[in-house]
Amino acid sequence: MSDALREPLVDTFGRAHRDLRVSVTDRCNLRCTYCMPADFAAWLPGDHLLSVDELVEVVDVAVERGITSVRLTGGEPTLRPDIATIVERIATLSRSPRISLTTNGLRLVDLAEPLAAAGLERVNISLDTMDAERFARLTFRDRHADVLAGIEAAIAAGLRPVKVNAVLMRGVNDDEAVPLLRHAIAHGWQLRFIEQMPLDPSGVWSRAQMVTAEEILTLLSSAFDLVPADGRGSAPAEEFVVDGGPATVGIVGSVTRPFCAACDRLRLTADGQLLNCLFSRDETDVRAILRDPALSGSERRARIVDALALSVTSKRAGHGIDDPTFIHPTRPMSAIGG
Repeated sequence: MSDALREPLVDTFGRAHRDLRVSVTDRCNLRCTYCMPADFAAWLPGDHLLSVDELVEVVDVAVERGITSVRLTGGEPTLRPDIATIVERIATLSRSPRISLTTNGLRLVDLAEPLAAAGLERVNISLDTMDAERFARLTFRDRHADVLAGIEAAIAAGLRPVKVNAVLMRGVNDDEAVPLLRHAIAHGWQLRFIEQMPLDPSGVWSRAQMVTAEEILTLLSSAFDLVPADGRGSAPAEEFVVDGGPATVGIVGSVTRPFCAACDRLRLTADGQLLNCLFSRDETDVRAILRDPALSGSERRARIVDALALSVTSKRAGHGIDDPTFIHPTRPMSAIGG
């Protein structure tokens, strides 16, 4: 391995990057109101999506540069027919990273065991309500029972811890903070509440309507004794020990309590663009490198190294949501990956 490949991915603020979020598709089988309209159809062109070989090559180079954790995202990553192959290929790299998956859980009844066998370690599953009718209104799909079954399948397959992510929306489901946590504790889930972020393609996000981390903490504290946990590190969630433990709950305050100073994440979109922040409008194109017929294998890898370095060194100190000049990303969440 060359000296260049050994150099860690450190930005100009001294943040070493260890976590790569890899979107494998922008397609989804739900239509969550805060993510995409019910009639959304602005999908990425199929020929723009990275192949398994292309995706794995980027991950392989990133691992050589110090990436130790890879999370596969979407859209909904389980819609990709070769998702188990992607997991297996990454898991069998010479320096295999930890592999996790963010999913809505709908296909885990069939896929949890094959994914675990392929090398997947854990899952994050989205679930914003324990009410089936409310779920159908939020997602435009009557699939609540399938999500619950998927969570149980993940636990049975040994994909632990199972983290369940919930977005509270004012006047929609903000009355469920306490019931969601009670249910999570009773069933062995690790619950995380996430502030709604300005990543919807309809542009309807409003900070005034967002349920903030402080409000979530107040809601939960009305029923539970919460004590801050130690050792957050670069994790996006502030963790709290619930009623003396061992259960914990996480709150991701991406907007009002940003964790940018400790951020160690890069993102690879399904169509081969590197983003150094979830809210970045600047992209570094690796798909063009991967598909350049004039490059040899070693030249291609060297160019990917350069692309990773460029993305990292151009990373800003923070996402700037509180800055009056902040402009929403042009990509919707489904085309970025969480």
